[in-house]
Amino acid sequence: MDEVAGAIADPVRREILVMLRDGRMSAGEIAGHFVISRPAVSRHLRVLRQSGLIRDELVGRQRFYVLDVEQFAELATWLTQFLRPSGWEHRLDALTTEIYRTRRERRTHRAANQGEGNTA
Repeated sequence: MDEVAGAIADPVRREILVMLRDGRMSAGEIAGHFVISRPAVSRHLRVLRQSGLIRDELVGRQRFYVLDVEQFAELATWLTQFLRPSGWEHRLDALTTEIYRTRRERRTHRAANQGEGNTA
């Protein structure tokens, strides 16, 4: 997880990941989006590849880079502990609680009515 976190710490690498989200791209296509040198882009791609966030595929004589989302899973799981539930999640929790309460009251009411019927 530390390697993944380190890889996404750089804004250029994060932008590369966003670009690859839509599909594979060659190094040249990726480099064309930045004002930094091609060797600098290659270094960023190497860091992302070593962290497992991307992989390269050789197609003929051209190398394409592809996002590998599996490496994000552990980091995403760890990050969720810092997220607060949205308003909808709280409302759904409250609805679930109300449903269980209503069902319990109905069962109690039915049991009480059945008990009264048996004594009469």
